[in-house]
Amino acid sequence: MADPTFDIVSKVDKMEADNALHQAQKEIAQRYDFKNVGAEVDWSGEKLLLKASSEDRVKAVLEVLEAKFIKRGISLRSLDAGEPYASGKEYRIDISLKNGISSEDAKKISKIIRDEGPKSVKSQIQGDELRVTSKSRDDLQATMTLLKGSDSIEVDLQFVNFR
Repeated sequence: MADPTFDIVSKVDKMEADNALHQAQKEIAQRYDFKNVGAEVDWSGEKLLLKASSEDRVKAVLEVLEAKFIKRGISLRSLDAGEPYASGKEYRIDISLKNGISSEDAKKISKIIRDEGPKSVKSQIQGDELRVTSKSRDDLQATMTLLKGSDSIEVDLQFVNFR
């Protein structure tokens, strides 16, 4: 029988992100402090685009959106928010959703597993995900706990295909 394994991935559920966006749009439309400031949030291709008449208002729109993402169970590590920038008479923030694990993040995760994880655990980078293998299921679960508690990882991790 093959050794127990699991995969480490970083994916954002597009439907959950869309639901969070719609909830944020509803709240922005109803809130008094967003009246007449041109505050809006919407998809712009694969990115989210936040708009408002001032830098402070666009940051407030970002806070509303982040709160809705948290409520929908999407980690803020999955958001890559840029800085507010002026565009004509309004301020904007572009936000992209991180999908997949970059090669440098994958190397960082592998190093954490090698240095701090149980000795029997091996990791292997496969594209934008990692495969973790060990003889012991308990060691794999200890590795999951280690990675969940690590502060040095800047991406949201999900553990799938645990066999």
